[in-house]
Amino acid sequence: MNSHDDPTVHVRYLVDDVQAAVDFYTTHLGFTLGTHFPPAFADVRRGNLRLLLSGPQSSAGRPMPDGRTPQPGGWNRIHLIVDDIDTESARLRAAGVRFRNEIISGPGGRQTVFDDPAGNPVELFQPAQH
Repeated sequence: MNSHDDPTVHVRYLVDDVQAAVDFYTTHLGFTLGTHFPPAFADVRRGNLRLLLSGPQSSAGRPMPDGRTPQPGGWNRIHLIVDDIDTESARLRAAGVRFRNEIISGPGGRQTVFDDPAGNPVELFQPAQH
């Protein structure tokens, strides 16, 4: 593998509808649009995160040699750190975003998980005050 000095982290999410995903991430989570080739592909950025949104028509959505087709969803997720999880959670709920759970607490902080329009999970995390 070649090493690069680029600090950008690239994460690919499979989505059912590229434009719906772009709208979701730019409207609700503060991402900005980069490349835009709907219905196959777009990418959005927030800080050092580049989220690649790949629709069924993209090369990432093509069936594997064994016949399996990549699908959105699962439990792996991007992790967004927030200052006030209660306020952010309430704002997203008011906008109709579907949450998988209520806010839970652990030794490192508080978290909750919600779905993007394709069912991909996103985690909000507020670090514990030490």
